[in-house]
Amino acid sequence: MTMQNSGTTSARVERFETIVIGGGQAGLAVGYELARRDVDFVILDAARRVGDAWRQRWDSLRLFTPARYSSLPGMPFPAPPKHLPDRDEVADYLERYAERFDLPVRPNTRVDAMVRDDSRYAIRAGDHCLEAEHVVVATGPFQSPRVPEIAARLSSGIHQLHSSQYRNPFDLPEGPILVVGAGNSGVQIALELARYRKVWLAGREVGRIPRRLLGRDVYDWLWPVLTRATVETPWGRRLRARTMSGDPLVGIPGRALREAGIVRVGRLTEERDSWPVCEGQVLQPRVVVWCTGFSPDYSWLTPRVLDERGAPRHHRGVAMDAPGLYFVGLRFQHNMTSALLGGVGGDASFIAEQLSSRIASASPS
Repeated sequence: MTMQNSGTTSARVERFETIVIGGGQAGLAVGYELARRDVDFVILDAARRVGDAWRQRWDSLRLFTPARYSSLPGMPFPAPPKHLPDRDEVADYLERYAERFDLPVRPNTRVDAMVRDDSRYAIRAGDHCLEAEHVVVATGPFQSPRVPEIAARLSSGIHQLHSSQYRNPFDLPEGPILVVGAGNSGVQIALELARYRKVWLAGREVGRIPRRLLGRDVYDWLWPVLTRATVETPWGRRLRARTMSGDPLVGIPGRALREAGIVRVGRLTEERDSWPVCEGQVLQPRVVVWCTGFSPDYSWLTPRVLDERGAPRHHRGVAMDAPGLYFVGLRFQHNMTSALLGGVGGDASFIAEQLSSRIASASPS
């Protein structure tokens, strides 16, 4: 790392060979792989503490992948193979991972903007200015909570929150609750809430896969298939197209909702007199929990590296038309496991190898 004063304002500029943006699972996995290749780098993380992105999720959250398939490279997840880790176990694992490999994570550093300046990338993070020849964007696929426009037209008497703001049933006002979104997060939250009050669950059916199949955890069968279903195979591309609209429920049979007393009401289609309408049925909830997912937010990146949807233009995480820029942790970046805790390591290794090879080729012989 080098430092210099630039211009008449004497602003300090820190220079690195590589900057990794994001200190979650993707950023840490990349850091591990870069360190193995003796690359000079720093990891910038907006959070105060490694793992805080997990600590801020709802209290009872558990992974649907067992510990056996939830390890970052170089360090197995410290739990029995069949155990489904909870949010605090994941957060603590990430923190110990960074400590074990002495990864240079700089906390409380939120990146506001990045531009290409000659042969370097210039990054602004609050009052800090940093430059690097190579940047790895590892902010993950869950960045900006997505809430439909209809939310603004609902009654002000309805308490509304996104799933990213939900913690537990006891933080919410009394009264019936409408959970919008019937994917894994929505169903898990609805089941928890239904223990204490009336719950409607709105959203389309996304399909189900069992927790166990032929006497084994379903991921014992699925994981090899998911890792081989890459963007470079025809069936992998078909699978990506089929799953981009949502993942099937894992280990939650249809009877679980009925036994919990949850009322399925179909999709939220409109509002009437400021009340939500689910396929013709007017509901009067006291609370609405929006389990409607997230949108990527790359507004701080130069537009030329993004496509018309605002998503990165890349091949296996290598940015197109932006030399030295890389991405890790994207959904289906290379295969179905790319955005999962136990699957990001393969992409991290590939990107670190591409990056270190580029450094080597640029070095004087």
